Amino acid sequence: MYKGMYIAASSAVMKMKQMEIVTNNMANAATYGFKQDGIGFRDFLVSEMSRKLQPMDGRDMTYVDKVFTDHESGAMVETGNQLDVAINGTGFFSLEGGKYTRAGNFKLDAEGFLTSANGTKVLGEGGPIQLPLAAKVDIGANGDVFADGQAVDRLLIAQFDDTAQLVKVGDTAFQTDQAPLPPASSVVQGILETSNVNIVREMVSMINLNREYEMNSKMLQTLDEEANKVVNDMARM
Repeated sequence: MYKGMYIAASSAVMKMKQMEIVTNNMANAATYGFKQDGIGFRDFLVSEMSRKLQPMDGRDMTYVDKVFTDHESGAMVETGNQLDVAINGTGFFSLEGGKYTRAGNFKLDAEGFLTSANGTKVLGEGGPIQLPLAAKVDIGANGDVFADGQAVDRLLIAQFDDTAQLVKVGDTAFQTDQAPLPPASSVVQGILETSNVNIVREMVSMINLNREYEMNSKMLQTLDEEANKVVNDMARM
């Protein structure tokens, strides 16, 4: 009986964690450059001490093994905005503070610095990129940035050997201890990369998770009622 309660309880907790991931993915389905997350699980038996006390006890528990990010590219959409850029291929835009992103929906702050959507400065090879506020901006395939025809800087595009080591910071930025490598990609102006969330698949996952959570909850309730019944019956004996 208690073995079933352990299994049902751990499964319910995992469904809740999965639901958090799916909900966040769906909430960011329209966020440029967002990369969807997934979750991995691992099963294990209870501690060695418990099995020594109860040799026949093979209670199986489940825990979160890891949360991972799917770095598959999203679709490209044309905006025509001169400050919108996308990376055609692998790599990330470099941001101030050791951050990296695929979200190229940039803007200018009050001082003319090119920033990400949340205000973090975008880096060029010479540091934060600063442009005249009213300038016509052109960005070449190699990342060269021109203001009214004058070269200003080149976007600092970084590539990494192992994207699995990138740690998500917020919704669209990442950090890593890896040394960046020269990019093998090009930059496209007036284009943005959408999120890689498959909204239909996530909705199906949410429906299934709700059903599975309800099943585990009902199982726990039933087992709890049975346990109380056993205790009460023993008290009468």
